[in-house]
Amino acid sequence: MFRNILVHIPSERQVRPVIDVAVALTVARRSHLDAVAIGYESMSAAGMIVEGGAAVGAVMGAEQERARERANAAIAMFEIEAKLAKIAYGTRTFATIPAEAGRTISALARLYDMTIVLQPESSKASYDNEIPQQILFNSGGPMLMVPYIHKGPLDANHVGIAWDGSRLAARAWRDAMPFLMGAKAVTVIAANEEAGEASSDQLVAHLGRRGIAARVQRLTADRSAVQGAILSVAAESNMGLLVMGGYGHSRLQERILGGVTRSMFDSMTVPVLMSH
Repeated sequence: MFRNILVHIPSERQVRPVIDVAVALTVARRSHLDAVAIGYESMSAAGMIVEGGAAVGAVMGAEQERARERANAAIAMFEIEAKLAKIAYGTRTFATIPAEAGRTISALARLYDMTIVLQPESSKASYDNEIPQQILFNSGGPMLMVPYIHKGPLDANHVGIAWDGSRLAARAWRDAMPFLMGAKAVTVIAANEEAGEASSDQLVAHLGRRGIAARVQRLTADRSAVQGAILSVAAESNMGLLVMGGYGHSRLQERILGGVTRSMFDSMTVPVLMSH
C-alpha cells in the first residue's frame, strides 16, 4: 500500500514538483519516504590533464566534491519540507559518473513500493533527465512521474487507466491499486480497442469485484496521436492521475522507449504511474 516510498531529488533541475507530491503522499498514507540525490561527475576535466597521476587525482577529487555539493544542496531543500511535515524519512546522496547513476538508483529503487521522479525536460540538458527511463525499465516496480509544470500535492480523486489488454497495462493497474481503491472516480481509457479476452468491459467488471466503480471511455486515434488523445480525455474529465504500462521499443532494446511512452515522457500534463 505504498508504505515505503523513494523519491529522486534532481540536483540539476527544479525540485519543488517532486518534493510537494512525495511529502504530501507520505503524509496521506502514513508512509516512510526516502530521498536520494545524485551529483554527476564530469570526466572532461581529467581528460585535459596531459600527464601526472597526482594532478589527475586532484582534479577528479575536486570534481567529485563539487558533484557531492550539488547533491547535498538538493537534499537540503527536501529536508526542510520533510521536517515541516513531520514525516518519517531518510536521505542519501552520492556522486558518480552519469553512466553509473542510472544503474545505482535503479538497484536502490527495487527495495521500494514506488519511486517518484520528475518528468524529463528536453529543453534543458541534464543527466537528471535520464533517471526516469532507467528506473522505469530496471527497478522492477511502479514509477510515479510528476510533470515539471506540476504544482502542489497529487490529486488522485479521478484516476484514468490507459488500457490495451497487454501484460504491461495489467501490471500497471495492479501496481496502482492503492490509488484506485481511494479514488472517487475511475475511468478506463480504451484506445483503438479490438475484440479480445482482456477487454475494457471485462476490466471494469473485475474492478467492480474489488469495490471499485469504473466506467469505460473509448477513443479512436491514429497511432501517432494516441498519447495526445489520452491526455485530452484526462484534461476534459479533470483526471489527476493516469496509469499506464511503460513500453520499450523491443524486447532486445527495452531502454528505447516505445511511441506512446516516449510521447508521454515528452509532453505529459498530468502525473502518470507507469510500470514495466
